[in-house]
Amino acid sequence: MSLFDWFANRRKSVPNSQERPEREIADGLWNKCESCGALSYTKDLRANQMVCLECGHHIRVYSDDRIEQLIDANTWMPINEGLHATDPLKFRDRKKYSDRLREFQEKTGHLDAVETGIGKLETLPVALGVMEFQFIGGSMGSVVGEKLTRLIEHGTREHLPVIIVCASGGARMQEGMLSLMQMAKISGALERHREARQLYIAILTHPTTGGVTASFAMLGDITIAEPKATVAFTGGRVIEQTLREKLPENYQTSEYSFAHGFVDLIVPRTQLKKTLAQLIALHQPQDKLGRSQSEELEPADTHVFPPQTHAFELSP
Repeated sequence: MSLFDWFANRRKSVPNSQERPEREIADGLWNKCESCGALSYTKDLRANQMVCLECGHHIRVYSDDRIEQLIDANTWMPINEGLHATDPLKFRDRKKYSDRLREFQEKTGHLDAVETGIGKLETLPVALGVMEFQFIGGSMGSVVGEKLTRLIEHGTREHLPVIIVCASGGARMQEGMLSLMQMAKISGALERHREARQLYIAILTHPTTGGVTASFAMLGDITIAEPKATVAFTGGRVIEQTLREKLPENYQTSEYSFAHGFVDLIVPRTQLKKTLAQLIALHQPQDKLGRSQSEELEPADTHVFPPQTHAFELSP
C-alpha cells in the first residue's frame, strides 16, 4: 500500500462533520416560548405553572393542569363525568359530528369540553368547572351547559362558592339552537345561586369568546382574567369589516377589558390560587361573633351556633 492509499483510507474512516447526526434533544425536555423565543427547561416551566421564566408569557394549559394548580392534592372529586353529547341534528361538514366527537374523546381523554367537580382550595371547599380548549376549541354544547348547570346547582344546594375557568371559542355550531340555549340555562342557574347569596367567580383565560363571553363568563360576582388573554364576543376582523374602522391595538385583551370595567382583576397564574383563597375567605358567611365558617372555634368555646339559613330552595 502506498502512502497516498493510506491517507485516502484514513480520510474515508473519519466521518464528515456535515454527515454527523445531530445530537437529539429528548422530546418535551425543553419548551420554546412563543412570545419571546426563550428556551426553558420543561420541568422548571411546569414548576412555574407554565408561565415563561423570561417574559411572563402564559403558555396555554388544559383542564387537568388547571385542576392540579388550583385544587389541594387528593381532594378533587369529579361530578357528572359520565355525560356525553349525541348528534341530534345529524350534522355533517367535512365529517360527521359523531365521528368528530369520538375523535376528540380519544385525543383528549375527556368526554366533552368541561370538567366539573368539588374539592378544596387552600382547605376551602369549592365547586369548580374548568373548560377544556383541546376539545373542539372548548366549544359550549349541550353537555357543557348541562354539566355547568348541575355544578352551579350543587354549589347552591351545598352552600359552596362556584368557580368557572373559561377557555372557549363560543357556542358549538354542530348542535345549533341546543348549544345557544345553554347560555340562558347556565345564566338562570347563576341567578338562583346569586339569590341564595352564594359567591361565583369567573376566570377568563386565553381565549374566552363568543357565547361563553356573552353569558356566564361575564356574570361573576368577581371576574378575574389572566394577563393578555383574548376576551371577546366577535372576532376583531369581523368587527373591522363591519364598522370599516381600525380597532385599537390592544382591543379584546384582558387589559382593555380591565381598563373599561369589564374585569375586576388581572392576576398572573402563579398568584391565582392564593388570590382565590383570599377572596373566598373574605366572602365566607359570618357567625354571630363575626367569624367565617372556615375559622375553627377555640377549644374553650363550646357554644354551637345554628347553621345560616338561606332564602333559596332548590326546585325539584
